[in-house]
Amino acid sequence: MIDPVILLAFLPAALALNFTPGADMMFCLAQGVRVGPRASLAASAGISCGAMVHVLLAGLGVGAAVAAQPWLFDVIRWAGVGYLLFLAYGAIRNGALPAQGPGQPVSNAFLTGMVVNLTNPKVILFVLAFVPQFVDPSTGSILAQFLILGAMLALGGFVVNGLVGVFAGSASRRLTDNPRSSRILGWITGSIFAALAVRLAILERA
Repeated sequence: MIDPVILLAFLPAALALNFTPGADMMFCLAQGVRVGPRASLAASAGISCGAMVHVLLAGLGVGAAVAAQPWLFDVIRWAGVGYLLFLAYGAIRNGALPAQGPGQPVSNAFLTGMVVNLTNPKVILFVLAFVPQFVDPSTGSILAQFLILGAMLALGGFVVNGLVGVFAGSASRRLTDNPRSSRILGWITGSIFAALAVRLAILERA
C-alpha cells in the first residue's frame, strides 16, 4: 500500500509531466495528422504500454544496467533512430492516409507507438530518476509501488497524448481526400518523425 500523502505528491508531478510537450506527444500528434483520431488513440495506448514495460524493467533493476552500460544504451537508442527514420520515409512517400481508409495503419498504430517508446532508452532512465522519489521501501514491495505509480503516469499520458492526437486528426481529416493536402500532411508528419529521430540520436545518458 502506498501512503496517501505520497500519492497526493505524485499526482500533480505526474500530471505536470504528462502535459509537458515531448516526444510521445509529438508522435501521437503526427499519427493523428497522418492517419486519423483512432490511430492516435491506438498509438497513445501503445506508448503507455511501452512505458509500463520500462517501469517493470526499472523496478526489476534492469534500468541500472542500461544506465551503467553505454553500449547497451546506444544499441537501443540507434535502433529507435532507425525505426523513426523508417517511419519518416513511409510518411513522406505515402502521404497522409484517409481516416476512413484501410484499417491496417490503425491496427499498426498501437504496435508502432509501443516500439517507438521501447526503443527510447531515455524513458527507462527517466523512470529511474523520477519514480524512486515516491517509493518507500518500508511500506511494502518496491516493484509493486513502481508498477502502481507507473500505471498512474502511463494512464495520464494515454489521456493527454491521445487527446492531442484526436484533435490533430479531427482537424486534418477533411484534408486527406485532397491529394495535394495529403502530400503536404505526409511531409509534415515525416518531418516530425525525422526530428524525433535526430532528437534521439543526440541524446546523452547524463
